Amino acid sequence: MKKIRLGLFGVGRGGAFHNIIKANNGEIVAVCEKYAPRAKEAKTNWGENLAVYDNFDDFINHDGLDAVMLCNRFNEHAPFAIKCMEKGIPVLSECTSASTMTDAVALVRAYEKYNSIYMISENFPFMLFNQEMRKVYEEGTLGELLYAEGEYSHGGSAIDAYLKEREEKKDQDLTKKGLVAGDSIKYYTPYEKHWRNYLPRTYYLTHSLAPLMWITGKTPKRVSAMPIYKPHIPFELHCGDAASIILIQNDDNSVFRVTGNASFGCREDSYRIVGVNGQIENVRGQGHTVVLNYEEGFVPENMKENNIYTPKWEDVVDDSEVETVKNAGHGGGDYFVIREFFNCIRENKKPEMDAYFGATMSATGILAHRSILEGKPFDIPDMRNEEERKMYENDTATPFWGSDGREPSICPTSDPNFKQDQKYIDAYREAITSPWSDGTPHSNKQ
Repeated sequence: MKKIRLGLFGVGRGGAFHNIIKANNGEIVAVCEKYAPRAKEAKTNWGENLAVYDNFDDFINHDGLDAVMLCNRFNEHAPFAIKCMEKGIPVLSECTSASTMTDAVALVRAYEKYNSIYMISENFPFMLFNQEMRKVYEEGTLGELLYAEGEYSHGGSAIDAYLKEREEKKDQDLTKKGLVAGDSIKYYTPYEKHWRNYLPRTYYLTHSLAPLMWITGKTPKRVSAMPIYKPHIPFELHCGDAASIILIQNDDNSVFRVTGNASFGCREDSYRIVGVNGQIENVRGQGHTVVLNYEEGFVPENMKENNIYTPKWEDVVDDSEVETVKNAGHGGGDYFVIREFFNCIRENKKPEMDAYFGATMSATGILAHRSILEGKPFDIPDMRNEEERKMYENDTATPFWGSDGREPSICPTSDPNFKQDQKYIDAYREAITSPWSDGTPHSNKQ
């Protein structure tokens, strides 16, 4: 099996894949990282032979790169992916494919022009219960697809949690003892113009939408969304929405309902596939357990109308690989993402979650937010059709600050008049400037 020599752009998130890359006969040979202490730590941990760069153009010219994994800022993947494709380097994009319609169009054009290997590093489809749902769906016993649901919630407000902890520990010296919520704020949003602080709830929908597309093979064609507006709860610093409920009509007229990146209730990943003859879903709060139900008269042989069970990892080599999968992040999904990407390189084949797949998801999230702002549904361009995607080639609207200082051009929340309460802004600023409990500076996370 060929060893894959990988370049890593962004050590923060990318470093979490180190052991998984090794387990799939890969090696990180070069990194591009602007934060010097993190780059130094990577070199210490991964070996003195590791090449370290702080310039992307120099980085992708590193001799002998078999592939590049992009773990940079959420809203800046497409331009770097295109640079990789121009040089014939297979690229794995760890987050979203594009944050503007212009970037989505440019990405698929480059994908076609350079006949590249490009894969969106979306891990949730490979969670065990989602793999089981795909297996059952492809067996055909559920019948024709009618409807599917995908819910992804990352819980509540870290700023509120920080204020609560600060109140509980008001008699302690907070400059010497960090708080759990404060550390979380610094890790995920280390500066005020960070992309997470301006993230519309619809944009980060890969965890809720990708599993449904991957399980069913359906492609979104039309989108409409409605926000859950809760301005008094600071989920993200400059976004007043707790979630967005997104309805998607697909190319076969089936319908998906997804949440995007929600912050309500509790940490939750839930999926449901509904056919004419039956349905399958994972059980909330019960690990990988699934419920598979059939309509009377359509029960397959050796099955019951109502089935509750925990599937097993089937697509693995041996017991040792099962343990590696269990220890991987995101319910084992991180392992399978790397394995699939490396297999595509070794076999010179196109990934299933390719540039069309990723750009379609990005477009769905972008246009879902536009649906909220304008109060109407939007057709999603067919990313394989130049005539349809050409309409969006100059659509650069973005809710994010650019790394070059460019200001956002659209509002990140459903109410254009939303302004965060000053007490929350003050609490956020306090959290990111106070030291960690171990005295090290904030993470400068990508």
